[in-house]
Amino acid sequence: MITDREIALREVKQNGYELAFLSDELKNDKEIVLEAVKSDCLALEYASDDLKNDREIVFEAVKKNGLVLFYASKELKNDIKIVFEAVKQNGYALNHASNKLKNDREIVFGAVKQNGLAFEYASEKLKNDREVVLEAVKSNGLALKYASFEFRNDREIVIEAVKSEDLALELASFELRNDREVVLEAVHNNGYSLVYASDDLKNDREVVLEAVKQKGCALEYASEKLRNDREIVFEAVKQNGLALFYASDKLKNDKEIVLEAVKSEGLALEYASDELRNDREIVFEAVKSESLALEYASFELRNEKI
Repeated sequence: MITDREIALREVKQNGYELAFLSDELKNDKEIVLEAVKSDCLALEYASDDLKNDREIVFEAVKKNGLVLFYASKELKNDIKIVFEAVKQNGYALNHASNKLKNDREIVFGAVKQNGLAFEYASEKLKNDREVVLEAVKSNGLALKYASFEFRNDREIVIEAVKSEDLALELASFELRNDREVVLEAVHNNGYSLVYASDDLKNDREVVLEAVKQKGCALEYASEKLRNDREIVFEAVKQNGLALFYASDKLKNDKEIVLEAVKSEGLALEYASDELRNDREIVFEAVKSESLALEYASFELRNEKI
């Protein structure tokens, strides 16, 4: 334990965490603690209770890492200036604010603007404030998880959510997962969002085409009918040859489609029909793309110099 003030000051300037090893008297020395949190804001944990209630020290700490608000006194967790600085740096600091400030519109706005997921810690009143919800999902669409059903069924809010985080479509109401504009926005950003679309939209040609252009293997979530659609499957394998796995048997035997697939990813040869795995041109393109693809060629071609 360090008891010498001069040594302590020198040590915490170099490494704020050294505050942990000082005497209680020095942990209550404002100059030493201030230097410690300037060096390492997490040092606030080791300050005396009196200095955890010092506005200047706590402000300096949360300015660097909002989450150290956790170590502040109860009084300062209710201080608007300090809490606003904390959530501005890290929205999750809202979790450590007083209940009163979790119900403060300006504070909560600041928090969700920095990190939409901080919406989880807002008061129930503000979770029912449309503008707050909109700000949260614009920052992180997954904040929709903490919104009421009313907002998960709000078209504008859900569109903003999927723009920000495409997989947020999962959190939307069933009605909006059946809304063409909403789903198109989601699959445009991430084709895999198709998994959360309604069955009707998994059978919608435009929606599925948009999805597979973005992520070829989203073909997995298309209706059986569209997995047999030549244009859709062609676009899917062009984006990712391995999407051939999800194509209909008929299209796995379509030379043009299989050729496109193996050019994109040689190992897609595994999913071609037996007939096409015995096609010299297709096997040649597959092996050119990936030498290991030869394993999936017909026995006859594996024993021939391609």
